[in-house]
Amino acid sequence: MIDKETLRRVVRLQREELLLFEAGIEREDVNKIELNIPFAIVLSGIRRCGKSTLLRQLMKKVKGFYYFNFEDSRATEFELKDFEKLDQIFHEDYKEQDYYFFDEIQNIPQWEIFVRRLVDLKKQVVITGSNASLLSKELGTKLTGRHLTHELFPFSFKEFLKMKEEEGSIKSFEEYLNDGGFADYIKLKRPNILQELLKDILARDIGIRYKIRNQKTLKELAIYLLTNIGKQFTYNSLKKNFKLGSINSVISFISYFEDTYMIFTIPQFDYSLKKMIVNPKKVYSIDNGFTLKNSASFFDDRGRLLENLVFINLRKKSRDIFYFKENNECDFLIREGIKIVDAFQVCYEFNEDSKDREINGLIEALKKFNLKEGIILTYNQEDNFEIENKKIRLIPVWKWLLEKKK
Repeated sequence: MIDKETLRRVVRLQREELLLFEAGIEREDVNKIELNIPFAIVLSGIRRCGKSTLLRQLMKKVKGFYYFNFEDSRATEFELKDFEKLDQIFHEDYKEQDYYFFDEIQNIPQWEIFVRRLVDLKKQVVITGSNASLLSKELGTKLTGRHLTHELFPFSFKEFLKMKEEEGSIKSFEEYLNDGGFADYIKLKRPNILQELLKDILARDIGIRYKIRNQKTLKELAIYLLTNIGKQFTYNSLKKNFKLGSINSVISFISYFEDTYMIFTIPQFDYSLKKMIVNPKKVYSIDNGFTLKNSASFFDDRGRLLENLVFINLRKKSRDIFYFKENNECDFLIREGIKIVDAFQVCYEFNEDSKDREINGLIEALKKFNLKEGIILTYNQEDNFEIENKKIRLIPVWKWLLEKKK
């Protein structure tokens, strides 16, 4: 519990501190988020990806608002019953407002009860959080059908260019491919920024929250997965490699990593759900810079960095992503509803050594799902051709990232 006058001082100081924050590069997401709707708006994403900045940018779209940041060290004693005090302070010290902005609200158990009451009172509520599973679980209890979730990722290539004040080119793309999209790292280029981010996620978002005793293995598994982006794994192989007591432990650890947006896994496509569950999965990370600065060994596989970057940009648009493997392999399939609608192959350099493998995998997928066109994304090669009545487009990833997506 926090006493009312202490809470009042924190509210006042936070309001003053808002004026000191730089607005930052305007996020593409700002104009995608509609505030005047009868739903709570949830901004979720990995730590340090810019959720607080986006929150402040959304504040500028309205005339007045209430605001509180629950990660403030001055408010560590805040509990559920303190929400009533907080609301009283808002109304005592500030004009009547319809907008409530809450940063990292997931830190307060049962926060959803208060948010539901605000929504029922026709207030506009925007909240941020860094744990997808906790947010969805809590939203599902009191806010079913009363919230819209918007996922935020580190800077896109367009945002990166805006921040660097550069034009899209293979040179600027090379920097983005290696550095990724975390704004603090782009500015300062200090590896410890991304290394400390990993430590914070493992300690605060996973270790403490889930009471993990085996912190060493948790970290080793995280680094192993980051080092092996684009590769297949099975829960059983990880269980053996890391000497974990059960497959359930492996599944739990990986689900914690995914909930914090640190890594993502995709299944091998199959019409049988049972087979999809048991087949090997592939792993990808949230950001190439994050991967490179936290890998266990010198990482020089340019093809896998390119593939990881393509995955993240597909993941921004869809959760239904698979890899395809029968006689040949295709990197990514996108499903809408019950239908596969797109197939992508990623190839760093399309040459005589790689040509047959890349084309055969893509053509097999196009035939399997009755698609007319497939895309091969490359580092910097461009072409169009037709094979077996299927159109194949070769597109440099940097140009694909700058295309206007539907």
